[in-house]
Amino acid sequence: MDVTLQGLSNLVPKSWESILTPFPDEWAALEERLGQDHREVTPSRESLFNALSLPPEKVRVLILGQDPYPSAGDAHGLAFSVQREGSLPPTLRNIFIEYQSDLGYQQPKSGDLSPWSDQGVLLLNTVLTCAVGEPQSHSDYGWQFFTEKIVRKAADNGSIAILWGKSAEKFAHLFPVNRRVISAHPSPLSAYRGFFGSKPFSKVNELLESSGEPEINWALPTL
Repeated sequence: MDVTLQGLSNLVPKSWESILTPFPDEWAALEERLGQDHREVTPSRESLFNALSLPPEKVRVLILGQDPYPSAGDAHGLAFSVQREGSLPPTLRNIFIEYQSDLGYQQPKSGDLSPWSDQGVLLLNTVLTCAVGEPQSHSDYGWQFFTEKIVRKAADNGSIAILWGKSAEKFAHLFPVNRRVISAHPSPLSAYRGFFGSKPFSKVNELLESSGEPEINWALPTL
């Protein structure tokens, strides 16, 4: 097995350990599947659990993705986010189109969504790895066992879920109607089927305001 794929549970941030680490058999099975895959994997080991740098009690909003961007160097452990400036993945470009339309903000200078994480937004993929150049190539490796526990914890803590697309919508039943925002996925294949014009960011803030909670500051740095 590739040494970089060993001991993954040891990388889980301390605040999530009690939720994710008491399952040695499931971790061993996941590591075995990853170890049998000799393709290059994304994101890097160091970035794998970046989303979980946000402790469970700080999660106010969950944005649920499918799996990492498959291009080498793009994924850094936060769903839909890339750290680079310039050309962006098509899905993220569509998210920014809706972001600008919904909130009236300017185009962000980069695709780095970590300022949202700092606001209490958990940017989580249901599958945390894939082979470079091959989206959804690890969709049956066992990640969902762990990420479902993360989603359930966010729901139990009263977080609002932004669920884009059928894959994310499977978790809708965990969230009350007034704690979820559902639409089509922002990918080029589906954005025109209900993502554009869905106003997810302002809707979340309306739900937060209606329950007496502070709004999310969605503003990202601009040029």
